Amino acid sequence: LLGPRYISPAPNGGFVVSEECRDVKVFTSSRKLLCSLSSKYGHRFGNPAGVCVDVDGSILVADEQRRTVHLFPERGSPVCLVSAGLRRPAGVACSSFGHLFVADAGENCVKVFK
Repeated sequence: LLGPRYISPAPNGGFVVSEECRDVKVFTSSRKLLCSLSSKYGHRFGNPAGVCVDVDGSILVADEQRRTVHLFPERGSPVCLVSAGLRRPAGVACSSFGHLFVADAGENCVKVFK
């Protein structure tokens, strides 16, 4: 890993790690690299920060530089969930009730999206 930043557990005992100014990588429970999100989806990150995995196994990534939050489904194309209203999204978390929590370090607050 080059500059690991944030980490989140993933389904089946694996985990997801963001790398500063680079990529987001997914590992298996045996700590083997499963995939790189930029390679798998052809997505260019600015500065990936917080990561989490929702109840469907999709990976959510906050991008500090691009001021966005993207969802990366197991199958299909990435979806931009939040593209406005964030100054410096750092951490992300999702609830089983469909809420997305974003720690916005640029505004010193937590924003909640449904």
